Amino acid sequence: MTITLQQLRRTAEARLREAGVDTPDLDARLLVEHALGLTRHDLFTRANDTVPEPDAARLLALVERRAAREPVGRILGHREFWTIDLALNPDTLEPRPDTETLVEAVLKALPDRSAPVRLLDLGTGTGCILLALLAELPNATGLGVDLSPGAVAAATENAARNGLAERARFQTGNWGAGLAERFAVVVSNPPYIPSADIAALDPEVREHDPLRALDGGADGLDAYRIIAAQMPDLLQPGGLAGLEVGQGQAADVAGLLAVAGLEPAGVFRDLGGVERCVLGWKRS
Repeated sequence: MTITLQQLRRTAEARLREAGVDTPDLDARLLVEHALGLTRHDLFTRANDTVPEPDAARLLALVERRAAREPVGRILGHREFWTIDLALNPDTLEPRPDTETLVEAVLKALPDRSAPVRLLDLGTGTGCILLALLAELPNATGLGVDLSPGAVAAATENAARNGLAERARFQTGNWGAGLAERFAVVVSNPPYIPSADIAALDPEVREHDPLRALDGGADGLDAYRIIAAQMPDLLQPGGLAGLEVGQGQAADVAGLLAVAGLEPAGVFRDLGGVERCVLGWKRS
């Protein structure tokens, strides 16, 4: 049986819609482009081309993975974030647009983007936050720390992938423990889902993101308590702390930073209106 590119794309969209995927049209397009090696332009100019059966079968196999709620980024093996493209592996949280709120807030708080500042990213994962900041701060350098060697390997690969290897270094570690250096900016997107809420997460998250990157303990704040207590020793005078937070956690996290001696520098909402990141200054 012959099938055109347009028919195949519609078949993919229908299958994903039937499976309850939130964005069936977008996901189908991305999978078609990936499986068939096409550009978005090709989808229109070659819509009536016949797709060979092996190619169609390869695409439909990917569509079934997405219908089973495997995220598109996991299927493709990479994910766009800010202005960069990031490879994923099983040890990394898949970066999400909400985290761009933290990047944007930190950039707005810095008085001089050309300054040669030092950045620290705790629980770096793919390196998304650190690398996005370095892409905007041409004279900055940074260190990313993660407990997982697999995540460190992914972040190192992503630095090279985006031409930032000379300004970024990654190492294994337990948050900021053992770091003697002081930094101008310390950022983190730690695990913040309360343990009891993990089971109710979407399957794309629950079944594919590493549990260690999700589980924030009984109230979701375990990692923040550790990180906030370390901030005075990690930040240089005048340094900035930036933390992504879960829904309803901003006030508690701001309180933890205040107890650690930091002055509030703002709470920022994501595009959905959720208070998504908290900033604080170390004044002296």
